Amino acid sequence: MIAAQESMTAKLCSFARAYHSMLGKNKIFDDYLAYDIIGKDEYDKIGDLLKGKAVSDGYLPRYGFESLQVFDEMDHYFSPVALSRIAFAERALERFARGRAECQYVICGAGMDTFAFRNTDEVVQIFELDHPDTQAYKLRRIHDLRWEIPRNVHYAAIDFERDDLGKILLRSGFHPYESSFFSLLGVSYYLTPAAFREFVRSISILASPGSQFVLDFPDESTFQPDSASRVRRLAELTERLGEPMRHGFSLDEMREILTAEGFVIRIHEAPADIQRHFFAGRTDQQQAMENIHFLLAEKKRN
Repeated sequence: MIAAQESMTAKLCSFARAYHSMLGKNKIFDDYLAYDIIGKDEYDKIGDLLKGKAVSDGYLPRYGFESLQVFDEMDHYFSPVALSRIAFAERALERFARGRAECQYVICGAGMDTFAFRNTDEVVQIFELDHPDTQAYKLRRIHDLRWEIPRNVHYAAIDFERDDLGKILLRSGFHPYESSFFSLLGVSYYLTPAAFREFVRSISILASPGSQFVLDFPDESTFQPDSASRVRRLAELTERLGEPMRHGFSLDEMREILTAEGFVIRIHEAPADIQRHFFAGRTDQQQAMENIHFLLAEKKRN
């Protein structure tokens, strides 16, 4: 995160979801509010950026991005992970919340996520955590759209590198003894192993037994010098935008961290699994990223 500036990667993910919702066929995930939350002006700017029309000093062309133009780079590099991981997470959340009298959904690094306005289950208490600048930007967009924030939605600004997650969540109304579902999507890429371990420890302290935690992560092959993966290309882009990716985790490393902090892995989706579940039979450029994995972990019961 760049200080005093909303996250560009959050906008890129929102753009990918909006683009797919409007233009995608055989939808992987339909975030039908993504275009509204990002807005036409920002959508056009990001479209131009991805098409290579923006110059180094930040000037953008006078005319907007041709929003009805399909281009292969979008489906090849950006959409697959942004769409499949949110589909994986929200399907897991739906299974977790089904039949429960109470459920807390904690979205860590919420960005421009629209679940709070798509959700129809009033039992789910939603806690959106993000950097103060990104969250302030999102709340301004919600105000501009005149959307009414549901009573079961709680916004908590946090600097994950400096602030205490537990204190922030408790102040926003989180109840540690209730069933909780945590998501960390598109964030592990930017954390060192030590920072990730500390984050998992913070969640473990807060989570009641049986609570679940979903995340995606790049594997150890991502940042090897000879890597030609699409994720390596994405890493080069986000670094130019001021948000460098930090580390690729092996599955053993992930399992060791989660186990040490009181979690057991319930589902591991390797790239081949993600391909089979979300991309099989597609005729466009979209396919699973070759070194991105999904995990669903559960807090151990004593």
